[in-house]
Amino acid sequence: MEDPYRRIARVYDFLVEPVLGGVRSAALEVLPPQPGWQVLDVGCGTGTGLARYAEAGCRVVGIDVSAAMLERAGARLGDSAELLLYDGGALPFDEGRFDLVTTSMVLHEVSKEKRPGLVAEMARVARPDGRVLIVDFRFGSLRGWKGPVFRRLSGAMERLSGHYSGYRSFKSSGGVPAVVGEAGLDIENEKILAGGNLAINVVAPRR
Repeated sequence: MEDPYRRIARVYDFLVEPVLGGVRSAALEVLPPQPGWQVLDVGCGTGTGLARYAEAGCRVVGIDVSAAMLERAGARLGDSAELLLYDGGALPFDEGRFDLVTTSMVLHEVSKEKRPGLVAEMARVARPDGRVLIVDFRFGSLRGWKGPVFRRLSGAMERLSGHYSGYRSFKSSGGVPAVVGEAGLDIENEKILAGGNLAINVVAPRR
């Protein structure tokens, strides 16, 4: 199967990190990592998010559907991370392994019917006292001048990346809260960013 991210992998950090860098910093503030934690990043991309957890003393694992992205992540993280190519099915880990399971700007790209299953899998591999952290688009009320500007920019970027249909279906189906609810879980904390367009959602792995 052709790698859908093969071409963009080389420029991904240049295009995306100026936007997501601040979001990653905010996520670390919302749920500060502890040395020794086992952290899984689902859709780890080029490893920029994992690098921050590795720097905090965590043991990190990343999975992604793109071999090209994982190659970039391997160059960044070296032996400090376990990186695996993911086929989109059940997560290849034992139940309750990880202290933290994260995914950033990935859920809206997953097909509508598979989103709840992925979140449920993330909860399955998290420890009972661990957490699942989801960063993705938010579709509630907007705030200040940044809200409408970022909303238009987000739509344009999703069109250019070829993910606009996923973005639209994610919006129409209720976004992260709806997916988490369908997975049988609860959001215990939400931090709103980018004028109301993005949110960091902290999910308890058990009800």
